[in-house]
Amino acid sequence: MNFPFFIARRYLFSKKKTHAINVISIISVIGVAVATMALVIVMSVFNGFHDLVATFFTNFDPQLKVVPVKGKSVAADDPILTKIKKLPQVEVATETYEDMALAIYHGRQAMVTIKGVDDNFADLTHITDILYGDGRFELHTANLDFGTPGIRLANDLGLGARWDNYLRIYAPQRQGQLDMSNVESGFVVDSLLSSGVVFTVNNSKYDKSYILTSLGFARRLFNAQGEVTALELRLKPGSNFDAVKSKMQDIAGTKYKVEDRYEQQADTFKIMEIEKLMAYIFLTFILIVACFNIIGSLSMLIIDKKDDVVTLRNLGANEKEITRIFLFEGRMISVIGAIVGIGLGLLLCLLQQQFGLVSMGGGNGAFVVTAYPVSVHYTDVLIIFLTVIAAGWLAVYYPVRALSKRLLK
Repeated sequence: MNFPFFIARRYLFSKKKTHAINVISIISVIGVAVATMALVIVMSVFNGFHDLVATFFTNFDPQLKVVPVKGKSVAADDPILTKIKKLPQVEVATETYEDMALAIYHGRQAMVTIKGVDDNFADLTHITDILYGDGRFELHTANLDFGTPGIRLANDLGLGARWDNYLRIYAPQRQGQLDMSNVESGFVVDSLLSSGVVFTVNNSKYDKSYILTSLGFARRLFNAQGEVTALELRLKPGSNFDAVKSKMQDIAGTKYKVEDRYEQQADTFKIMEIEKLMAYIFLTFILIVACFNIIGSLSMLIIDKKDDVVTLRNLGANEKEITRIFLFEGRMISVIGAIVGIGLGLLLCLLQQQFGLVSMGGGNGAFVVTAYPVSVHYTDVLIIFLTVIAAGWLAVYYPVRALSKRLLK
């Protein structure tokens, strides 16, 4: 057995001459454990919100989306897009056209995003799972076009799930100059009827600005016949997602980007990752402060064991081996604190998942979930464990060497 480790283990668990040393050692372990537990819980809560937000987008965003690298729109009959649509792994392919417009209803107005989609849009996404109202999701019938707005947009315009008369949509002319003497001539004006339903993604980007309608309506409104802003795709069950996406990108070349759901919402998830990183950094600083408590415990232990050090020297132990005894002591405190903290953190996360111990908004239904979501990622747990070990070992290395040289002479 490693001699310094054997002695350090005896010192850690044996009763000291001065009772305060035992108390300080326990406090050091508790400090490291609490900081570690906080890291596990906070990281898991961030993961929970990340996964929760991802489920919202899943109902609205397609599995894969092909968008042009340059410009807003491209020809719908582009051979590249046709080749992608014909891949055997593609189950549903939907052409879409999306752009900004002005919506006016009974004197209320709002800037909106008109998203025109093919008739198979309901097969592409889970839009029918997030609809509210007494109607059904439909895009057009005969020469009439229907609109399905986000729930917050419907509230802002005073529409409700079902509105009477027409919702007027104004879009600027894509060609020609604006005649200031006849401003209305600079706009394309069209109207939408109510589909009798609204959608809610629980994200303001969609709920407050989007209106789903037919692809034909969007092309007429924006003078974009035969054009698309994106090709949205759903793969057949059992398809190798990463392999198919890579193959599509090879076909698309540099002209198009093939985006998965996370890439479609890159800004949102990037912000969440930055927030998680900042929380990790701040809590790591707290952990480092907690680790410095170990130094006080080791300093008193070195003083307490001066007589033992003399005995060890007489038995042949050199200064390096004696220093390693106290280094092992500090490292064992950090390891025990890390294990206890991770265990408690995982236990609390499990209890939160099962029982929702910490609620959101007092459980009054103001939030989409009643309790803080928690998702334990074991890569995070490993990173936290390594962080605690590294912080604990670095915190004691130089101080213990300096104290040993000063106090053991």
